[in-house]
Amino acid sequence: MDQKSLLFTPEGVRDIYGEDCERRAKIQQGIHTIMKQYGFKNIQTPTFEFFDIFNRERGTVKSADMFKFFDQYNNTLVLRPDITPSIARCVAKYYEKEEMQIRLCYTGSTFTRLSGYQGKLSEITQLGAEMMNDASSDADGEIIAMTIECLQKSGLKEFKVDIGHADIFRGLIEETDLSEEEIETLKTYLNNKNIFAVEDMLEDRDMPQECKNLLVKMPDLFGGIETITYVKEQTTNKRALKALERLEKIYEILSVSGLEDHITFDLGLLSHYEYYTGVIFKAYTYGTGDAIVTGGRYDNLVEQFGKKTPAVGFALLLDQLMEALRSQEIPIEAQEKDYLILYRSANRKKALEMAKSYRADNQPARLLRKDAQTPLSEYIAYGKRNEVSKLLYIDDTGEISEFDLSEM
Repeated sequence: MDQKSLLFTPEGVRDIYGEDCERRAKIQQGIHTIMKQYGFKNIQTPTFEFFDIFNRERGTVKSADMFKFFDQYNNTLVLRPDITPSIARCVAKYYEKEEMQIRLCYTGSTFTRLSGYQGKLSEITQLGAEMMNDASSDADGEIIAMTIECLQKSGLKEFKVDIGHADIFRGLIEETDLSEEEIETLKTYLNNKNIFAVEDMLEDRDMPQECKNLLVKMPDLFGGIETITYVKEQTTNKRALKALERLEKIYEILSVSGLEDHITFDLGLLSHYEYYTGVIFKAYTYGTGDAIVTGGRYDNLVEQFGKKTPAVGFALLLDQLMEALRSQEIPIEAQEKDYLILYRSANRKKALEMAKSYRADNQPARLLRKDAQTPLSEYIAYGKRNEVSKLLYIDDTGEISEFDLSEM
């Protein structure tokens, strides 16, 4: 590659710098604060792991969508496409004896091949939380409540968390004669809200009429608590009914917290992660076509690594959230503006003491020695370009001149 080509990044990744990077850090800090207030503890997992951590049996992304490579021992490694299986592995390894509730939170990047999806990012930053060893509806409700609080903390006011349950679809599918391949095709139709394709596919299939009717209607089973009441009246499937009762309990828990206005029920909601076993949810807002949060219950995943434990969690997609905040023109105050202390060599000690004092008061201060040939106006322009609020100039006599750049 020539020198100019080296300045560009590969397709699917990008540089984040300047004010954008500061704003992201501010949002991350606020969301992380909410997670800590809920008692979640930090965990870090490797950026790449053995392929088997994310293989098809785990129910994560397709092998073809992973970035794979080999180590010196010929082991297949992958850049993690999903952080939840890594957390599950860690819980099975480091918390093997713990039988009470475990709360873990993280920040990290995931990597997925997106060939054919122009403009989509292959590297996505996620902020997530996982609650282990708690199978209760209270745990489901708390995770969703924390999701809502995290989004509120970011500055979003208009958003909805769509809530469904994996066992509604699975319960209905049990009553059909569809093959695995046909089930995958049906899920694609349902995800695309293609009712006509669903009708054509099920028209001549041997299954109870009530089951067929609900599968056709699934893309439209969307709304408030009345949606659950309606579906309960339309089915006798025990697995689906149990799932609907679970959703009613979650609604009750969120109502106690006064958060019911931020949720809707999407009983046709499906996830491309096959490891979800219970409640599933996604959060949406204006300004981005994709979900800004995905989450759900996965009671069998940790057991695949040797520890039988129920779990529920979510991942907030920071890149999607930042896109939404920009689109909605929601202001994000970055960190406090810097002080720039400009000095001549003769006053270095005084400048160092001033900077130390400001920093001790948690006020960012940067030092810059003035060149004799460079006019003060150029330093003022530099400060304005770099979000400096005040420039303090110590001249040759030791006098200090103050320039409020936020007013200039």
